[in-house]
Amino acid sequence: MCNLYAMTSNQKAIREIAKVLDDLTGNLQQLPEIYPNTMAPVVRNGEGGRELVMARWGMPTPPGYLKGHKVDRGVTNIRNPSSTWWKRWEGVQHRCLVPLTAFSEPEHLPDGTSRPAWFARNEGEPLAFFAGIWCRWTSVRKLADGETTDDLFGFLTTDANREVGAIHPKAMPVILVQPEDMERWMTAPAAEALELQRPLPDGLLCRVQAGSG
Repeated sequence: MCNLYAMTSNQKAIREIAKVLDDLTGNLQQLPEIYPNTMAPVVRNGEGGRELVMARWGMPTPPGYLKGHKVDRGVTNIRNPSSTWWKRWEGVQHRCLVPLTAFSEPEHLPDGTSRPAWFARNEGEPLAFFAGIWCRWTSVRKLADGETTDDLFGFLTTDANREVGAIHPKAMPVILVQPEDMERWMTAPAAEALELQRPLPDGLLCRVQAGSG
């Protein structure tokens, strides 16, 4: 499960690759460590075209998993987007592109501990994006803040490719690197868009130092 990634590229790269018309993020700082329940940039379909906004990482948790819990810590990774809970957000109005320069998966060590193993595109390649979904939701994300209404996002996962599977064989995020795939994710009917829920081809990722890429 990917619960840590980085976005250290600049806004211009995001705007150009994702065809953003309206940038609402202000002066976006580099984010070398993005954790669940923190704010990060996403590109979504707005009324006047694509917009770049900040949203909180972690979609609403299905109610059955919240029983007895006062705080909804959110769902960061979505493996079955066609299930009853997630299907409500399958339309283009709820899809987003989540820019990243690197992401991590847990690497389990012989002594029983684990550490983040970081992956990124090969050097010199353009910015990549997770295939994400977003919604506006009212819930308690932090006990100290009480009930708040937030724009939330998460991204799809799929089977691991060769590079990620060597460390974390269970899954990897759905990563889009081709402009036509980004366009398809943001505009196509759900059945066609969900065909993109597949591993990135082998050879397109490499191991990197923490948060670099």
